[in-house]
Amino acid sequence: MRRSWAINMARYNAWQNRSLYTATDTLSDEVRRTDKGAFFGGIHNTLAHILWADRVWMHRFNQTPPVSPTTDQGQSPDYADWEQLKIDRVAFDKTIRNWANTLSEDWLNSDFTWSNIAGTRTTTRPAWQLVTHMFNHQTHHRGQTHALLTAAGTMPEDTDFFLMEVV
Repeated sequence: MRRSWAINMARYNAWQNRSLYTATDTLSDEVRRTDKGAFFGGIHNTLAHILWADRVWMHRFNQTPPVSPTTDQGQSPDYADWEQLKIDRVAFDKTIRNWANTLSEDWLNSDFTWSNIAGTRTTTRPAWQLVTHMFNHQTHHRGQTHALLTAAGTMPEDTDFFLMEVV
C-alpha cells in the first residue's frame, strides 16, 4: 500500500462526513435519534459509532487519547450531544488527515499488533490491512447513514470517490 492511498482516503472520509453531517443538521433531533433498525439504531447513533471506532483505531495507530471500554461503541453520554458530536467529528477528521500525511510505506507494509478494546485478545495483521479496515468501516456505516437520511427526506452529496475535489 502507498501512503498516497491513505491520504486520499482520509480526505474522502472528511468530505463524506461533512456531507452527512450537513444533511443531518437539517433534521429535527427527534428524527436524528429515531431508531430505524440500523446496526446502531438511527442516524445520530450510527454517526457516533463511526467517530467512536475512528478513535479506537487512531489510538492504536497513533496513540491519540484512548477510548474507554465503557463508551459502548459510541452510544454513551459522551456522544449524546449533537452540537458536540459535530465539533468532535470535524476535529477528529483533521487528526486522521494529519496522521495519514505522516505515514511511511515501511510502516504500512509491516505487521501491526493490537489488543481489542476489552484487552482480552491480541492480534497481528499487516498494517495496510488494518488501515483499509478503518476506512472501509467508515464507508460501511456512512452508507447506512446515507440511506437513513434519504429515507428521512434529506439528501447528502454524492458519494462517488471520483467527484471529490482534486487538490
